[in-house]
Amino acid sequence: MEAFGDDIEKCLAVLASGGLILYPTDTVWGIGCDATNAMAVAKIYALKQREDSKKMIVLMASEKEVMQYVTQLDLSVFDYLDATTKPTTIIYEGVIGLAENILGEDSSVAIRLCDEAFCKHLIKRFQKPIVSTSANISGEPTPSFFSEIGKEIIAGVDYVVGYRQNDNTKYTPSSVIKWEKDGEMVVIRP
Repeated sequence: MEAFGDDIEKCLAVLASGGLILYPTDTVWGIGCDATNAMAVAKIYALKQREDSKKMIVLMASEKEVMQYVTQLDLSVFDYLDATTKPTTIIYEGVIGLAENILGEDSSVAIRLCDEAFCKHLIKRFQKPIVSTSANISGEPTPSFFSEIGKEIIAGVDYVVGYRQNDNTKYTPSSVIKWEKDGEMVVIRP
């Protein structure tokens, strides 16, 4: 098993019980929960002191998962994602099966296929999408490293992953693109 095996097992138990985790992603450290559990999603909004009108990203491990949750999918999005080098979050319309409080008014949601080893393994083992939002109080700077995460956030989650806490690699937030039904692409955050 990978060096993060114990972290995975503890995260799975917390996610299954509707709890929150603090974990490393392919971009920045994130606060996560079961993206299909509205009560767990509400806990993140409360911890971040974030308006629930500001939606969060959902991480998935495979194209197959995206096809399971997105009803109006233009498959050419996967060609685009294969050609990108930066982590890219796509806003899709017509999403089903996720917690209502994570969806936009038009039933859209921001989804990123995650390639980072820990996240991908966790999502595959959990067999459900996981919320990912930066590990900070809303309006405060996004922490670049674990050591920059505020005590309030650390104390507010049910499990803090040990894996990559000493990693000083500078990660940045993902690009965000809205993928229209007709295949047109609108860049929200480069």
